[in-house]
Amino acid sequence: MVNLDIISDPICPWCFIGKANLEKALEGKVNLIFNIRWHPFQLNPEMPAQGMDRRTYLETKFGGKEAAVKAYAPVVEHAEKAGLALNLEAISHTPNTLDAHRLIHWAGVEEKQNSVVDLLFEAYFQRGRNIGDIEVLADIADSCGMDAAMVLKLLNSEADKEETHARDASAREMGVNSVPTFIVAGQHAVPGAQPAALWTQVIAELQENKSLKT
Repeated sequence: MVNLDIISDPICPWCFIGKANLEKALEGKVNLIFNIRWHPFQLNPEMPAQGMDRRTYLETKFGGKEAAVKAYAPVVEHAEKAGLALNLEAISHTPNTLDAHRLIHWAGVEEKQNSVVDLLFEAYFQRGRNIGDIEVLADIADSCGMDAAMVLKLLNSEADKEETHARDASAREMGVNSVPTFIVAGQHAVPGAQPAALWTQVIAELQENKSLKT
C-alpha cells in the first residue's frame, strides 16, 4: 500500500471537494490501495472555542455579504462538478474544529477515519450541523461504530488537545499554508482540490512503478 497523508479541516469546502475527486479516481482501482491518514489543520486557529455566527464570520472574513457570496461561487461550481450537493444556507454556525480533529485522531486508532471524515463533511456542508458541538461529534462517532460515551468523556477532557495543536503547527512548519494538501508516499505534495483526472494519472504512475519493481 502507498501512504496518502491528507492535511485537512472538516469545515473546508475544498477539502470535501478534494476527497470526492480522489474517491472518483479510486473507483474500481482494485490493484492499488492507498493507506489514507488524515492530519489536522485549523483554518481558523484563533476561533473562539464556542465558534461564532456564520454570517458574521463570512462577512468579517470577506468584507461583506456580496464579497462572501462571490468567494463561494467557485466552491459551489466545483462541488457540483464533483457530484456534491452543498446546502450552505443551512450552515448557521462556524465552529472551532479542535474537537472534530481530536475525534478524527481517535477514529484513526479504530481504523474508522474515512467514515468519520465523511460524516463530518456531510453533517456540516449538507445538514448544517454544528460540528463543534460535542454531542454532535459523539453522534457521528456512534454512527461509525465508535463508543459514543467514551468519545464524550474524552471530548470533555484535555485529551490530545496539545498533540493536535502540535501536529497543526508541524504542518505549517513544513510549509503547508492551505488545505487540502495531499502527501503521496511521504514525498510528493499535491496541494488543493485536484480533479479526478489528476489522481487517475497519479494512480497509473504508481501502478506502473509497482509493476516495474515486481
